[in-house]
Amino acid sequence: MFQGSIVAIVTPMSADGSVDLDALKKLVEFHISEGTDAIVSVGTTGESATLSMEEHSMVIRKTIEYASGKIPVIAGTGANSTTEALELTENAKAAGAQACLLVTPYYNKPPQEGLYQHFRKIAETVDIPQILYNVPGRTSVDMLPETTARLSQISNIIGTKEAHGTVARIKELVAACPAEFKIFTGDDSTAMESILAGAKGNISVTANVAPALMHQMCQAALDGDEATARSIEKQLADLNSQLFIEASPIPVKWALGKMGYIQSGIRLPLVPMSDNSVDAVTAALKQAGISI
Repeated sequence: MFQGSIVAIVTPMSADGSVDLDALKKLVEFHISEGTDAIVSVGTTGESATLSMEEHSMVIRKTIEYASGKIPVIAGTGANSTTEALELTENAKAAGAQACLLVTPYYNKPPQEGLYQHFRKIAETVDIPQILYNVPGRTSVDMLPETTARLSQISNIIGTKEAHGTVARIKELVAACPAEFKIFTGDDSTAMESILAGAKGNISVTANVAPALMHQMCQAALDGDEATARSIEKQLADLNSQLFIEASPIPVKWALGKMGYIQSGIRLPLVPMSDNSVDAVTAALKQAGISI
């Protein structure tokens, strides 16, 4: 069920920062029509850190409603509090999510055994497929391949999103984990190489604005069609870089606004994209064939 291009969808907001459900519905329909393989709702790109618990669960519930079974929805339910992550995961299961994505606990810097016990507790408590999420650049903790391999033995932990940012880490995970355990990259710039190295897909920021191209690239790489994958990756390369010119999701929300899909809202402490970044992001969109 889960492979290919999985969009880490933004949470659309009005200028005052309130969640814009009409725009969310439009985005979900956009991804269905463009061939996106699955949606992650309220992950990092969805501003999970600044949504209230009620908003968090509501956005997941509405995303599932708008998807109408046409595209799988993976709910972002991670937290640095195990109790909070359990509550979010239980809510996502009740809402009908196909799986949950759980980030490593941030700020409190747990040791590897703490990471293992955290994810084990959630998996054993909530019977829903779960995908781990390692993003040390944001959390200040790096879940090592040996810890992921231990967790892969738990039946409903079905995969991991690895955003370490290197293909070498993807290769380590492929070697350490069972063949049926799904490894996803969380780094657009190395997505093609990661899939060619054995990852099953890309949980992507770029797919927000270039869903068809990202789907085509991921599928070509999964099919072993390296020439086609490399050709598409070349078209997306600048976009993969420039969408992180400022803290994500600042640039991707700016781009979606210019494309006419969302309003300008973003939650403090993030702010709208600076004028200094406009030319670079605009050029990258043009290189990818996206009109604004």
